Amino acid sequence: MTEASRIRVQLQGEKALVRILMNHEMESGQRRDAAGKLVPAWYIQEVSVTHNGRVVLTADWGPAVSKSPYLQFTLKSAKAGDRIGVSWRDNRNASRSDEASVLGS
Repeated sequence: MTEASRIRVQLQGEKALVRILMNHEMESGQRRDAAGKLVPAWYIQEVSVTHNGRVVLTADWGPAVSKSPYLQFTLKSAKAGDRIGVSWRDNRNASRSDEASVLGS
């Protein structure tokens, strides 16, 4: 299992800046190891972000996304105490879900 995603939410009036760092190796399937063999593809395919249980963002990714991908977006109507969750599934069918509270300014 991978490490927990880091979720940071910064309130900016009625909006919040959401920053998420997902820990994942993200292999494209095109790199070769020291022995010259192809390293199998391993990457996040589906990402979903929720605000108090309601889906606010979905994304379909592929092998071109970098290792430990970083996602940033602005969320309207967020306030202290709200819950932001992120979940993802990779091409090997592994998944992870993490959640954080919005902290007051």
